[in-house]
Amino acid sequence: MSNAPRSGLSAVSSALLAMSRHLEVRDVLKTITASARELLDAEYAALGVPDDHGGFAQFVVDGVSDEQWRAIGPLPRQHGVLAAMLRDARRERLDDVRKDPRFGGWPAAHPDMSDFLGLPIKDGEEIIGALFLANKKKGPAPDADCGFTEDDEELLAILAQHAAIALTNARLYERSRELTIVEERSRLAHDLHDAVSQKLFSLRLTAQAAAALVDRDPSRAKGELQQVAALAAEAADELRAAVVELRPAALDEDGLVATLRTQIRVLDRAHSAEVTFDGTGVRALPAAQEEAMLRVAQEALHNALRHSGATRVDVTLRRRGAGTALRVTDDGKGFDPRAVRRAGRHLGLVSMRDRARGVGGRLTVHSTPGEGTTIDMEVPGG
Repeated sequence: MSNAPRSGLSAVSSALLAMSRHLEVRDVLKTITASARELLDAEYAALGVPDDHGGFAQFVVDGVSDEQWRAIGPLPRQHGVLAAMLRDARRERLDDVRKDPRFGGWPAAHPDMSDFLGLPIKDGEEIIGALFLANKKKGPAPDADCGFTEDDEELLAILAQHAAIALTNARLYERSRELTIVEERSRLAHDLHDAVSQKLFSLRLTAQAAAALVDRDPSRAKGELQQVAALAAEAADELRAAVVELRPAALDEDGLVATLRTQIRVLDRAHSAEVTFDGTGVRALPAAQEEAMLRVAQEALHNALRHSGATRVDVTLRRRGAGTALRVTDDGKGFDPRAVRRAGRHLGLVSMRDRARGVGGRLTVHSTPGEGTTIDMEVPGG
């Protein structure tokens, strides 16, 4: 198979499709950088997203090995040619970046670079990044100084315009996910609040009973006070759990299994229904799939605990063939899915199906009045 760069409309199309395929900001940045380097046949490519303090919040490179990157050291500051692109929103095409008066401050371990092509990535008037390439592999034409041509510059500008859209979409996705996390934390907080409030109410009534009995029946009063102590201990446990488990959802850090286990432990304490979780032998999934499975599980749990009158809800996560399967089963009152659709009520089923389809999966609902409900979601991988 040839290692020559792809060219023409198909190459551009492939690069743009690759950019639109990812939702995580870091994945989008890496795809943009790799696509630009391959498309324009450069030895090195980099993309920096500036912060508000003269540095870069994120900086992605392609063509540099992990060992070289570690040797280079900390992320660069906004200086030299990079700063000019971010400040002036101007394209830069140089035959030798090392001879530019703005050049300087590069670490000793930095790869040697000569011809250079760079431009800002803009969202409207806002500069949201700087994309640059170095060392055109074919070298300059006989009558040119710089290996990168005007056509290269125009092609990179087109790529940068689409990169701005992909990066903006990824940022919006991450912000919407943050809002969803905040919403879920609020819901968990409400559940814990209910549980603690019930225990405190029982504690108050028991203390009042003990006070009424202390003179006429000291032995019964003693028993009531022991119950007060037990209820107080349970309430304290619930409050400690609230502090520990209402931290921001850690799906990215802890993974789907640990996040589900933590949230279901909270729900089990907060509701009268028994809520269980079993998830073994499941490998990590792509971030978008884990996000979708978590949201479907949360919606199914919400329906079961709030609307079904269930006394038990079981959640399982399993490998199934070449995929991963989530199941949420309750012993509640169930419903007729066809009647729900005819009545225009959805119980979140539409959004759950959309989430499953959005990550290449499928969702099925099995429910009969009086016989409970089972929600199954399956995605490839894991």
